[in-house]
Amino acid sequence: MNRIRFRSTMTMWGAAVVLALAGAAYGQASHVYHGEVSDSQCAMNVHTRSHQEMLKSKSMGGTSNTCSVYCIEHLGGYLVLSAGNDVYRLDRSDLVHGFEGQRVVLTGVLDPKLKQIHVLKIDLEEKP
Repeated sequence: MNRIRFRSTMTMWGAAVVLALAGAAYGQASHVYHGEVSDSQCAMNVHTRSHQEMLKSKSMGGTSNTCSVYCIEHLGGYLVLSAGNDVYRLDRSDLVHGFEGQRVVLTGVLDPKLKQIHVLKIDLEEKP
């Protein structure tokens, strides 16, 4: 019986160490990004129209927020961060939802192969 308890305890400690190391790796590789949270449709010109053109049509709503939410819900898009000429997919919609169409400061870990950011923290960008 003691042998089983010992193995169980060692397995738990081993898992805790692995998780701690993984967390430390994420913390060291995090970076701060500035940009606009948008939907993939507009950010990547999937429908050959820019975000501004879609807003002019009024069919997707009258704000960047309503346009992004509509595209994600109805056109199969996903949340992205448009940062200059770069567009990064965002993996934590639970943290990012509500920031659609807004300029943000985002802290995260980039997976360069997927061009995806693992979001750790997001805040509205303060206007100068």
